[in-house]
Formats: sequence, structure tokens, C-alpha cells
Amino acid sequence: MAKFVLAGKANCPYYAKAELLADYLQKNLPHFRVHKITCHPEDWEQWISKLCLKNGWKHRHSPIIWRELLDRGGKGLLLGGFNELMEHAQEYYNISSAMLSELMKDIATENLEAHINLHMEEEVIKRQFKPLHVWITSASMPTCYSLVPILATGEVFGPEKAIWLHLLDNNQSMDTLQGLKMEVEDLAFPCIRQVTLHTMADDVFLQADFVIVLDDVLLKTDQSPENYIKMVTEECAQYGRLIDRNANKEVKVVVSGSTYANLKALVVLKYAPSINNHHVVALPTQLEFEAKAQIAKKLNVNSSGVY
Repeated sequence: MAKFVLAGKANCPYYAKAELLADYLQKNLPHFRVHKITCHPEDWEQWISKLCLKNGWKHRHSPIIWRELLDRGGKGLLLGGFNELMEHAQEYYNISSAMLSELMKDIATENLEAHINLHMEEEVIKRQFKPLHVWITSASMPTCYSLVPILATGEVFGPEKAIWLHLLDNNQSMDTLQGLKMEVEDLAFPCIRQVTLHTMADDVFLQADFVIVLDDVLLKTDQSPENYIKMVTEECAQYGRLIDRNANKEVKVVVSGSTYANLKALVVLKYAPSINNHHVVALPTQLEFEAKAQIAKKLNVNSSGVY
């Protein structure tokens, strides 16, 4: 299946002509799919620079077209610009576009007006709803893939509560987070209103209502327990300071993990003095289950019978 992404400035006549051709191909070819992205002319340079830097491409003018190996988010293969799309359609499908220049300009003007109106509508909607800001640290961990559906389907906060999901991790994990974000958006969970990605910065945990700490780095073979505890303490101290500075004062913090969960919660509390200490909870569930298993083994009973 041919899966293309078409992006361009909202007021670009060549984007308008490329869009018309792409729509025609999608309508008439059973295996041709296109996803369209419009940018405000003032935002185009920054957007295209970021896109090309991420993918290792060289392209500056509008529009830009690339092909993906997956529906959305797969590795992109740059096709080029307007001329390259015309050549591709002619050579592979024997289809061309004969849109006149004046019509191209008229459609480009309409596209810009529609883009601005859509952006204004989105801003109005954002101001009207008050979602729960839920932050998840180390969100690239496999645990997060199981946690997000539980949060997003309303099992935790209720089916009527809107959630703004903030996924936090280091720069090296951004591709993983981007994939997770696309999966969440494609599944259209009823409670999720927005998903944003973050790396450590001064505005982390801004307006946070709930913070879920998933950090659980295993002890390395050549690392002493003292150094490991020091690393964990420094990381949680940074979380505590940022939560104290940026989060809502009624924020709830859940600290999970198979190692030093209670220590992590204690450090967060120490460096977030303005937060109610009853709102910080440690969940050493794995350690609890391991302890139950050991007790059950000693008593020669099933571990499910140990409370």
C-alpha cells in the first residue's frame, strides 16, 4: 500500500495543487493513502528545519512529500517537492494535474483561512476544558504501555474526566515516546484529550494534578549500592524540586518500582515541602509479591493465600 505524507505552508499554491492531485489518487486508487499537514507560513521554516534534522533530509521549500512504511510514524522515505509528486503520479499511475494558476492561488487563500480558523477553534476548545494533567516519568519503559490504556479508558479517574497526558523521558527516548503518542492518538481513547512529550526542563510537571514515577533503573554489575542509591536520590530530588515549584499544590504522586520505592518517595517528599505528605505514595508491589512468595514457600502454601 502506498502511504504518503503531504505537508506544506497553508497559503502555498503548489501545496494546493499537490493536495488536489493526492486527493484524486486516494479516491481512485484502492491502495493509495495520504495524510496532510498544513503549517502557518510563519511557522514553516522552524517546522521544516526540525523535520529535516530528525530524518536527515535536505528540503526547504513548500510542499514536502515523503512515503512511510507504516500508516503513521514509520521510517520516512523522502519523495521531494511538488515536481517530484507530479513525476511520481505520471510515471506510476499515468495521472497528471491541469489546475490553472489562478485556481491554485484561490485555493491557497482558502487553505490559509481554513487553517487559521481551525487553529482558533482549537484554542477556544483548550480554554474551555479543564483536564487532569497526568505526568508519567520514564515513559519509554514497557510498563507505560500497560499503564496508559488503564488511565485512558476511565478506570482510574472516571469515564467523564478528560486527561492531558504528559510523557517525560530523556532525549534518547524521544522516538519511542513519539511512537507511543501516535498509538494513543490512533486508538482514540475516550478520556485522552491531548498527549505531549517532554524532556527534563524547568517547566516539567507544570500544572500537574497527578505524577506517576516509573523510574526503575537496575543496579549495574560494576556499580556499588552506594553509588546506585546516590544516583536514585539525585534524580528524585530533582523531581521533588520541580514538583514543588510547578505542580498544583494538591498534586498526587505515585512512586513505583522494584527497587528503593520507599526511598524515592521519601526523597520526593523532602524536596517538595509544600506538598501534602499524604499525597505521596510508594507502591513497592513487586517487592511485596516477592515477600509473599517467600512466606508461602516457608509455609508450604499457595502464595495467593498470603495477605
